[in-house]
Amino acid sequence: MGKRRSRSQSQLLNSLTKKQKKHLRDFGEEHPFYDRVSRKEAKPQTCQLSESLDTSSSESEAESEPEQVSGYNRLLATLKDVSKEDEEEEEEEDRVIDETEMNLEDGDSDISVEEETAVASTDVQKNAALPADPKGKDGHGPPGTSEESPEEFTDAKHESLFSLETNFLEEEREGSCSLKALQDPFAQHVNKELKEKEIQAVATNPKTTHQLKWPILGQLVFSSRFQQLETFKPPKDIDLKSLHLQKPLESTWIKTNSQFLSGPPNSSSPFTPLQKELFLIMNSYRDLFYPERTALKNGEEIRHVYCLHVINHVLKANAQVLANNSRCRSQKLGVGDDDDFRDQGLTRPKVLIVVPFREAALRVVQLFISLLEGDSKKKIIVSNNKRFNGEYGSDPEERPPNLKRPEDYEAVFVGNIDDHFRTGVAILQRSIRLYAPFCSSDILIASPLGLRTIIGGEGEKKREFDFLSSIELLIIDQADIYLMQNWEHVLHLMNHMNLLPLDSHGVDFSRVRMWSLNNWSKYYRQTLLFGALQDAQINSVFNKYCVNVQGQVAVRNVLMTGCISHVLVQLPHVFQRMEAENLASVIDARFNFFVNKILPQYRDAVMSHTLIYVPSYFDFVRLRNYFKKEDLNFTHICEYTQKSGVSRARHFFLQGEKQFLLLTERFHFYKRYTIKGIRNLIFYELPTYPHFYSEVCNVLQATTRGEEAAWTCTVLYSKEMKCC
Repeated sequence: MGKRRSRSQSQLLNSLTKKQKKHLRDFGEEHPFYDRVSRKEAKPQTCQLSESLDTSSSESEAESEPEQVSGYNRLLATLKDVSKEDEEEEEEEDRVIDETEMNLEDGDSDISVEEETAVASTDVQKNAALPADPKGKDGHGPPGTSEESPEEFTDAKHESLFSLETNFLEEEREGSCSLKALQDPFAQHVNKELKEKEIQAVATNPKTTHQLKWPILGQLVFSSRFQQLETFKPPKDIDLKSLHLQKPLESTWIKTNSQFLSGPPNSSSPFTPLQKELFLIMNSYRDLFYPERTALKNGEEIRHVYCLHVINHVLKANAQVLANNSRCRSQKLGVGDDDDFRDQGLTRPKVLIVVPFREAALRVVQLFISLLEGDSKKKIIVSNNKRFNGEYGSDPEERPPNLKRPEDYEAVFVGNIDDHFRTGVAILQRSIRLYAPFCSSDILIASPLGLRTIIGGEGEKKREFDFLSSIELLIIDQADIYLMQNWEHVLHLMNHMNLLPLDSHGVDFSRVRMWSLNNWSKYYRQTLLFGALQDAQINSVFNKYCVNVQGQVAVRNVLMTGCISHVLVQLPHVFQRMEAENLASVIDARFNFFVNKILPQYRDAVMSHTLIYVPSYFDFVRLRNYFKKEDLNFTHICEYTQKSGVSRARHFFLQGEKQFLLLTERFHFYKRYTIKGIRNLIFYELPTYPHFYSEVCNVLQATTRGEEAAWTCTVLYSKEMKCC
């Protein structure tokens, strides 16, 4: 009889789905949706309840006769004995089945259950092949999403070791690390006091400017919105001791920078001529805009010098906090009794470095390690270094060996070129902590896209930008590349810089500087902007968002040699100037001028094989829609075109089946394909990069003798476009 009863229970248990079993185990009854209604009246059955089942607290029910027990309770009694390992396996299976049933309930009735389960199992296998965070290497989801992964890797193991609140300065180094020297630029900058009247007058004060010519940087423009404007010239000789570098940078910098020094490294000439002038401006805590940074020429040279400035700033700021911790402990004073203890901001992050690719972030971190370590026998502690090198490094075998591209392309797109990342770095004396939580970091290294996805937008529930509230040093490197990515991300970042945080994050307000409490942090933030060209959008960011009390310095050299001299083919260049009333009307004026004046000249079938080079994607979409509306014989290639579509468009254009080819500048920037068959070239606007003009012109190749005589090149430009 017992065997028959257990057999019936097992049959009833096997008839249930995994989802029904889980609901039965959690709630003690089957889900009402799966209730089976029988017309026949079931015979009442009694059974002994298991001790593991929930019993009633009522004494009357406990003393009553055995009650009728349904099959659900009998099944529940059997489920209570399931082992923990089986439960974990069932939960994993339930998750897959739940996804399958949800897909079926959404209306995908044409897909069988077996197919859905196979898809779900395939997704599970893909996720198992990924790192610990299933949303990507950096743990921040795919590009364009702002949802933060709950399993995003942050180093919580070393929180107490790198905490500024619970650590103290070593006694033997306290005297050497103290910031009592009044000549120290860092101390002068952070201790400078502004008045309410000066802040209010910034919005109305005209910007005062003064021009100076330096030996290497060339023409400099010093400017400030505050009353006092101070300028200086670089000295001929420079000594490391006069720069007030924090230990151990005086010794490690010479070793780290030796690759750029022509002679033997020594303390009398530790910088190259360019580095010397750049660091003098950085060390004065003025804003700097240097538009002549190129990956081929001086990119690494500049990266070395701004990393030195970053480490010097962070070490001084942390040494001040640790020294005040020691003073509070030794003197046993309340922190609020002395304003000298105000040594920090509302949040810990002090430096934000914006770089375009993971390879650049990897090189920055490697420079940090080299500057702190040098050639000393004692290695510094770098937590999570192996993980960082694995996620930010690259495999040389991944790059095609026979890919021929220009030298500047090879220099820019080297290593890991993923543009969606962000990471925190904490530095405490001679230790570095990678993957530190943002609010526990000293330095943040991120791409514009990585910051955009965590900052979020208006109306989004989950967004975070408190970590930007107390940034004292902002470095935007390779700003010209962001024009090719998405410049809106940079503007979105600048609009959220140095805002008051929404949460206190456990800060000790008695230690916060007064200018930070007054929401004046943007007037103390130093911004270093490096790029490869003078562009209106980059100039706008520097002029609008850089309001440092120390002033601004911009390099304004006039190019003496034009890129048109690099055109190797015999080609007539016709520059068509269009008139516009103001900067806002240039876009419409250019479109109307092109449609009414330029395009009618190329509608004839004789003017076939015409390439139209469009720098702006928005102009490209507008022209594409117009060509479709006018039913013109054309094809198009942009950065979003699939590889097969690019091949078809190039083939149709080469064979003459399509008269026009619309090409975006961003496609040329990322691919540098050779477009064959061009006979007529139209630049809808001057290229963003000057050397792109000669590159595109040199693509023209003659297939028959005398064909060069029929080539044409037309360029649209306006005075307003260059005056901005």
